[in-house]
Amino acid sequence: MTGQATREQTDIVISGGGVAGLTAAAAFGAAGFRVICVDPAPPVTEETAAGADLRTTAFLQPSRAVLEAAGLWARLAPHAAPLRVMRIIDAGGERPEARLTRDFNADELSDDPFGWNLPNWLLRREMVARLAELPQVSFRPGLATAGVLTRDTGAEVTLSDGSHITARLLIAADGRHSPVRQALGIPVHTTRYGQKALAFAVTHPIPHDNISTEIHRSGGPFTFVPLPDRDGVPSSSVVWMERGPEAERLAALPVEAFEAAMFERSTGLLGPLKLVTHRSVWPMMSQIASRFHGQRSALIAEAAHVIPPIGAQGLNMSLADLACLLDLAAHDPAGLGSPAMLAAYNRRRWPEVKARVTGIDLLNRASMVQARPLRDLRAGVLGALYALAPVRRGMMRAGLGMR
Repeated sequence: MTGQATREQTDIVISGGGVAGLTAAAAFGAAGFRVICVDPAPPVTEETAAGADLRTTAFLQPSRAVLEAAGLWARLAPHAAPLRVMRIIDAGGERPEARLTRDFNADELSDDPFGWNLPNWLLRREMVARLAELPQVSFRPGLATAGVLTRDTGAEVTLSDGSHITARLLIAADGRHSPVRQALGIPVHTTRYGQKALAFAVTHPIPHDNISTEIHRSGGPFTFVPLPDRDGVPSSSVVWMERGPEAERLAALPVEAFEAAMFERSTGLLGPLKLVTHRSVWPMMSQIASRFHGQRSALIAEAAHVIPPIGAQGLNMSLADLACLLDLAAHDPAGLGSPAMLAAYNRRRWPEVKARVTGIDLLNRASMVQARPLRDLRAGVLGALYALAPVRRGMMRAGLGMR
């Protein structure tokens, strides 16, 4: 060793080893590109470990093709709970009980379910195992992106250990506070809702029948998303959105009191709920970068856009980012990271993401309303839209991202 910092060359550097970054590494590696993926923290791959991400991800139909191409679907499918029905319940009356229920059934569109739900900690476990099978992919947890310098010829990334990597394309998948995005000088527009979401898993005596259910009252939706049975007992993940102080109060309740609050807020839909994991709390916001590209650089996932967890849109938008980049790279491998490729990526993705961020913002504000007349209006609009079959099917296709 001479004491000089090491320098490497590769096709792609991915900054960020969350679910989106790991999927991108597997997908580009499976497509034949040399990939280095870095993240400052080792992934937490056990449910009971400190720092485990207890949220779940519902992969919608279009995302399956990306996972298959990455060689991930075969690993994930045995652990996935299919989502055949998306149910919306309005419980905005005087008491927290269902007064309007509408089911959106995947059978109206195809033989496939809307999607498949998996815990985020398990996704990380299986994705890290997949990367180990790909010789052209190097996953380096424990290393952060410390500096970024881009030129026409490539992006130079300095890592926290002092080493340097030169790549044809730098992909920022490093979260809503993306250091790469900040280094590139790309501004963002952020909306804060004063909400927080509690994420956890429960068991319940009444089977979920592969139905994902959003229960709307005020403060935000209470959402059941099916999971495979836990020790033979029906299980679901829950995302419970409330205004910040109320979410913090709920998170601090003793388990017995919290379970009673869950039962009431869920309208007793699945019977008494038993908390089977710890509770994590996440601040709610929406955010979109002013553009999704820089010189030799592309933003994906939460580095590019953040939305509240409504309609399973978040990570599926991220995989749509990835699918777009993969398509552009496949059509012109020699042009990886070129101005033409990155301009095309921004042109395809930014307007669509902006429309979805705006739509989810409106839905979230509607779910938060507290005034009784506005809750009545929300229920009336839902009932009217659902009654029109072409509109209902159009809403389902739009939610899935289907053309």
